[in-house]
Amino acid sequence: MSARGAVQVSERHEFDCIIDARSPSEFALDHIPGAINCPVLDDEERRIVGTIYKQQGAFEARRVGGAMVAANLARHLNGRFAHMPHNWKPLVYCWRGGLRSGSMVAWWRLVGWDAQQLAGGYKRWRQHVIAQIEALCPQLQLHVVSGATGSAKTRVLHALAEQGAQVLDLEGLARHKGSLLGAMPGVPQPSQKAFETQLVTVLEGLDLSLPVFVEAESRKIGRISLPTVLVERMRASPCLEIEASPEARLAFLLRDYAYLGDDGAALAERLGALRELHGKEVIARWQGWAERSELAPLFAELTALHYDPLYARSQAQHFHHWQARRTVAAEALDEAGIQRLAAQLRDLV
Repeated sequence: MSARGAVQVSERHEFDCIIDARSPSEFALDHIPGAINCPVLDDEERRIVGTIYKQQGAFEARRVGGAMVAANLARHLNGRFAHMPHNWKPLVYCWRGGLRSGSMVAWWRLVGWDAQQLAGGYKRWRQHVIAQIEALCPQLQLHVVSGATGSAKTRVLHALAEQGAQVLDLEGLARHKGSLLGAMPGVPQPSQKAFETQLVTVLEGLDLSLPVFVEAESRKIGRISLPTVLVERMRASPCLEIEASPEARLAFLLRDYAYLGDDGAALAERLGALRELHGKEVIARWQGWAERSELAPLFAELTALHYDPLYARSQAQHFHHWQARRTVAAEALDEAGIQRLAAQLRDLV
């Protein structure tokens, strides 16, 4: 059993297991990739100890909290870690690398395991994430895939990845399709911190000397904000545009957003956000189609009157090399057509 100094973030891969000793709510908000949650204090216990600390002082809070910690550590020992071998090597962290992770490490070492504590805890991990985003994004060899709404850009990114290209799927990480109607049913977006952790995990796995395809995005995807350094890199990168007919785009949208017809009332409510842009009469017509799940006329007008004019204005305004973009024509946006588009885009870079 060793008792070396606290472990740095860069050394986390040397361990058999990463244990997050924070409460379940802290873990749910964000955590180191691959970590398991074994709370030293759960959410209610943290609340109780915090209240005692404020009302009665540090000694009483530690006395009561210590009993809770001991009970929880015993439960973890008798449960999840009951069959770990003597040479098991876990890394433990809490919020700042203090009492919670320190208590677990002390117990685990008494058992005989080579348990170590992450220096600075989750707070140090966040510093690592922010530093990596700032360091890696400016080095990305990005190629921005653009195209009007319904051009199957995200599906083309997936096809590029299937064909072996490097891809940065920001909408996948954000769990949102990036538009007014982009929320995915039953799929909540991650927290901002969890999104950034996932982003760094992807960035660290890229070969920075090779091209990376990314979809053209605004600064926000749903409620997730893209890091400024990444937005700036995207806007300074070369653009590739998919050109597809309105008919092909409509057919794709009807397949890709078919689930919106399952709850016409919710769809109609979301369309109400566009009333100031398009007026009561147009929105009333769109909401009527939505409530009756008549998606074909709704999507046709939404693209023609809302998304296409917005696209035409925003691309030239936001992407510095838009005028020099290279285009690929799409005859169809079925699976075969999407695979062809991906191959053509790869040939352009």
